[in-house]
Amino acid sequence: MALSKTIERNGVTIASAYIRVSSYTGNKNGMEVSVGFHASEAQPAFSVSLYQCPLDLNGNNPIKQAYEHLKTLPEFAGAADV
Repeated sequence: MALSKTIERNGVTIASAYIRVSSYTGNKNGMEVSVGFHASEAQPAFSVSLYQCPLDLNGNNPIKQAYEHLKTLPEFAGAADV
């Protein structure tokens, strides 16, 4: 699971960047998600950002919850699932 979107990072625009949750930590109060931005699926991340997300302990798996939350943020508006 990942997202795809044209983004700008470090002054460079990447068309169809591959955006992947690389790790998360959390508890009943929420989670912190590390998100890697890649030029393509096979490339290493050229940028990594941390995001705070809610966590529903009775919901879908945490990674899926993280992607669903990211898509609610203005930075990821219009991102497609890949």
